[in-house]
Parts: sequence; structure tokens; C-alpha cells
Amino acid sequence: MAKVNRSEMEEFLSKEFPQANFLIESFDEDSVTIRRTVTTEDLRPGGTVSGPTMMSLADCAIYIAILREIGLVALAVTTSLNFNFLRKPVASKDILGVCKMLKLGRTLAVAEVTIYSDGDDRPVAHSVGTYSIPPNK
Repeated sequence: MAKVNRSEMEEFLSKEFPQANFLIESFDEDSVTIRRTVTTEDLRPGGTVSGPTMMSLADCAIYIAILREIGLVALAVTTSLNFNFLRKPVASKDILGVCKMLKLGRTLAVAEVTIYSDGDDRPVAHSVGTYSIPPNK
């Protein structure tokens, strides 16, 4: 399995996933952090960031963390995503998803993501996701 560096990942995402609405914030050995700018379209009634917005951020963070380890495999796909909402995110702040790999196997990968409002070290959500890794050809 080939490690992918940050510039290779950003080039891949630009080409293969142009609809991505996040930026890679950090890309170190232990974790990947991505940032999403929260817009009014991401808010739900009551002035909080919507669940689907946070779930999308978590799923994308896991995708990036896995591809960093296995190489740029477009067809690695989510098989499960468990989500816990912990507190109301700040609607006027970006959200950050910090992803750490828990297990990387031959056919499945499991990672966790903790989501924060920018500037606040209290988590607003926590997610664990599993991805199916396509077989090598």
C-alpha cells in the first residue's frame, strides 16, 4: 500500500471530487484534519449546523485518511457511519473534522472523527466509520 502526500491528495480531490466543499487543514502522520466553511445553507432552523453537514465532513475526513494510507483508490466506499451529536456547534464558525485511523485491514478500514467548532476545543460530534477497500487488481 502506498502512502499519499498532501499535494497528491489535493490534486486527486480537485480532479476526482471537485464538488468537495472542504479544505485539508492538516495532514500529519497521526491524523487528518479538514475544514468546512459553514454557510447559511448549512444551517437548520434554530441556528445550528445541520446533521447532514457534519456527517458529510466526517465521511470526507475518513475517505481522505484511508486514501492517504492505501493510495488514490476512487472506489473505496463507506459501509457504515455511526454518529453522536454532543453539543450545538457555533453557527458562525467553520467546523473541523479530526480523523484518526483505528484499523486498516485488507478489505475494511475503520476510523474515527471528532468534530469541533473552530476555536473551541470541546467536541460537537463524534463519528466512527467503516469503509470497504476494493481488491487490488
